[in-house]
Amino acid sequence: MQPPTRAPREQAPARAPSGAPPAETKAARPPVQGLEARMAAVKEDMDARLALAAVAYEVNTAHIETTPVDWSRITAPQGLPAPVSTPGPHATPIADLLRRAALRLRESGWCAGAMTDEEGRVCSLGAIRGESGGDRHLEAQATGVLMEAIRGRFGPHVESVPSFNDAWANGREPTRMMERAHVLAENRGI
Repeated sequence: MQPPTRAPREQAPARAPSGAPPAETKAARPPVQGLEARMAAVKEDMDARLALAAVAYEVNTAHIETTPVDWSRITAPQGLPAPVSTPGPHATPIADLLRRAALRLRESGWCAGAMTDEEGRVCSLGAIRGESGGDRHLEAQATGVLMEAIRGRFGPHVESVPSFNDAWANGREPTRMMERAHVLAENRGI
């Protein structure tokens, strides 16, 4: 009995020194298409993927029973302020003043070390004073809300609005704090 003969093995093509397959084994790339043709091909591929995902979602969620949610029984978590309904945006005087002061800081520019500089730029307190229309009581309330927003973000060590304003090299953070104070006043309805 003769031993079975083996078929000769095909030799694998030799690899280039860089580890890449030799040039003759690389698949030829199709010619470059125009943008519209490539976009159409991508759209076709995405449509197929989305259709497959929709079927998979239906299959994976078919066993889940859905019941309507009774939203009247859902309450807000404890500790969050209740939303305030106001007749319109910025309807409260302090919130409106802080919104206008933030706009003034953005439009006129920001300065440090003075309420207003020679070029018309203003500091945080100067923006509030300029928008208060001379109402010192309203100005004091708005400054108090701004101070509360500043201390809420940076801690109780901040002494005053002017010291906070003058601690910055640019007006980004003072303007952000003015906007934050505006939101705080608006949420409180003041």
